[in-house]
Amino acid sequence: MSRIDAHHHVWDLAARPHTWLDPEPMAPVRRTYTLDDLAGHAAAAGVTRTVLVQVLPDLDETREFLALAAASELVAGVVGWIDLTAPGVADTLAALPPGLVGVRHGVQSEPDPAWLDRPDVRRGLAGVAAAGLAYDLLTLPHQLPSAIRTVAALPQLTFVLDHLSKPPIASGELEPWRGHIRELAAYPNVFCKLSGMVTEAENTSWRVSDLRPYAETVLEAFGPERVMFGSDWPVCLLAARYDQVVAAADELCAGLSEDERAAVFAGTARRAYQI
Repeated sequence: MSRIDAHHHVWDLAARPHTWLDPEPMAPVRRTYTLDDLAGHAAAAGVTRTVLVQVLPDLDETREFLALAAASELVAGVVGWIDLTAPGVADTLAALPPGLVGVRHGVQSEPDPAWLDRPDVRRGLAGVAAAGLAYDLLTLPHQLPSAIRTVAALPQLTFVLDHLSKPPIASGELEPWRGHIRELAAYPNVFCKLSGMVTEAENTSWRVSDLRPYAETVLEAFGPERVMFGSDWPVCLLAARYDQVVAAADELCAGLSEDERAAVFAGTARRAYQI
């Protein structure tokens, strides 16, 4: 079974500042990562295509990622960044090179828990929908109510929830995160990435059993046809190697049918991102 890794990054520390890597806990990944660094790990895991996701709120980074995708057989598409609050979102998107499959903004870093409710943000999201692109939701659990309202207001836009909205795996709490996930999943225009869990466990001695209640919640709520695997490499290296992340996803999906596993590991990403 060929696989799609629906969520990974690269970054070049020589190209521009990455201040998010400055805190000491990020030291293990405070170096440049390229597609060449990923290629061998992806091949060993049976991953033949990937989705490259923005790191910085920087349109030039998005353009560079699109150039990388154009030159690579591995990258099937790019989730980039644009300023959703600026006028002319449609014009900005139309001026970008081919290869963009989605847009993302780091909502998790916004101090306003209702940032997604802002009229200028909603206007920008409508522009993303008009361009036929998906929008990746990078939220924390307390921001899910705003995400739910936004999804309800924009049924024409495909949303992809990153990293299960970063539930509190380290503490083992499920509520109110689980209730919000079920409410969000009731909207058919929302997909969810089975990604980012190992780093939310906040230690390198995590076990698959720590992740299982959260994975089972999204698989039950969304169904495998709306869940897709993502490694979150190289951020995942803070807690696990690439092969360990893939093995954990395999174990979490072991109870699914062959068709359901094919959806999680490839089919869902193809549909959500039209790749």
